[in-house]
Amino acid sequence: MGVKGLNQLIKEHSPNSIKEFQLKNLFGRKVAIDASMCLYQFLIAVRQSDGQQLTNSEGETTSHLSGLFYRTIRMVENNIKPVYVFDGKPPVLKGGELEKRMLRREEAQKQMNSIKDEGTVAEVMKFEKRLVRVSREQNDEAKKLLELMGIPYVNAPCEAEAQCAELARGGKVFAAASEDMDTLCYEPPYLLRHLTFAEARKMPIDQITYKEAIEGLDMTKEQFIDMCILLGCDYCETIRGVGPVTAYKLIKEHGSLEKIVEYIENNPGKTKFKVPENWPYKEARQLFLKPEVVNASEVTLKWKEPDVDALVDYMVKQKGFSEDRIRSGAEKLKKGLKTGVQGRLDGFFQVVSKTPANDKKRKADDKKGSKNKKRR
Repeated sequence: MGVKGLNQLIKEHSPNSIKEFQLKNLFGRKVAIDASMCLYQFLIAVRQSDGQQLTNSEGETTSHLSGLFYRTIRMVENNIKPVYVFDGKPPVLKGGELEKRMLRREEAQKQMNSIKDEGTVAEVMKFEKRLVRVSREQNDEAKKLLELMGIPYVNAPCEAEAQCAELARGGKVFAAASEDMDTLCYEPPYLLRHLTFAEARKMPIDQITYKEAIEGLDMTKEQFIDMCILLGCDYCETIRGVGPVTAYKLIKEHGSLEKIVEYIENNPGKTKFKVPENWPYKEARQLFLKPEVVNASEVTLKWKEPDVDALVDYMVKQKGFSEDRIRSGAEKLKKGLKTGVQGRLDGFFQVVSKTPANDKKRKADDKKGSKNKKRR
C-alpha cells in the first residue's frame, strides 16, 4: 500500500533529499528490487493493443515475464546489476490489510460483471486492473526466468522491502528499489522509485536519500516511523481525519505516538480525533524497527551468463515468445553481464568540502611537496 502523503511531505520539508535521474545515470550500480511490486506493475502495464494482458496460445498470462525480461535487459545494458527480492510470509499484523484488498477485488469483480455487456472497454479495463494480483505461480515463473537469465534473486523471510533495505545497508547493493514509500521506514541509504517503469511512460527515476530526508523533516528514526504509521501503513489502521499535514504537526508537537494517544484521550473536547480501539501501533513500530530479514553478510549475489538454449526452450517453446527477440535479448545480457560493473568516478575520488581548514591543509601539503622536490 505504501505510506500516503509521505512523498509530498519529503518534497516540502526536505527537497534536497530527492534527485531525478535517467536510467543511464545509475550505471555501475547494484540495486535490490522489490520483485512482487514490479511484477504487479508489469501485469498492469504490459498489454496488447486491445488492452488485454499478454497470453500464450494456451491462454496463460505472460505480461509479467515480458516486462521482467525486457526491463532487466534494459538495466543490464545501462551497466546496472539488478537483484530481485521476493516476499516471504506476511506479518500477522498485515492480515487485516490483505483481507481488505481481497474484499476490494471481490467488489471490483461484481462491478465488472455488472457492466461487462454494456460498459465501455475503458470501464471494463478499470475494474479488471483492480483484480490484478501476483500469484504464487507467477512468482515461480519469474524466478525460473531470472535463473535462466543469470540474474540473482533473494527469497525474503518476510517483507521484500525490508530485505532490499537490509542489502543496501549492508553494502551488498547501492539502493533499494520499490514504489512503496514505507521502504524508507527500514532505513535504506537510498530508495529508488520508478526504476522498473517502461521508458514509454517517460517517468524520471526518483532517488531519495534517507539521511537527508529525515534531517530535513527534523526527526529521529523512531519519530519518522511513528509519522508513517499515522499516515497509514499495511500493519494497522489510521486515526480517522489525520492527514499528512496533521500527522507531521502532531509528531513535531508531541514527539511520539504514545504522547499523541495520551493527548487525544485526555483532551476529548479539544480534538475531534479518536484513537482506534486496541490500536496496535507499538507492534507496527517494532515490525519497522526490527524486521525479519536475512543478514546482508549471509547473502551471496552472483550474476552469470544466461543459459541461452534453456532460455529459448522456456520463453519460446513453453511461453510463446518470438525466438529472434529472445535470442537477441540473451546476447545483450551476455554482453552486459560479461563486461561487469564499471567503476564510477565517485568510487575513486573522495569529494572534500572547500573549508578554510581543508584549504590550509592543501596549501601546506603543496608547500611540503615543493620543498621535497627541490631537495631531490
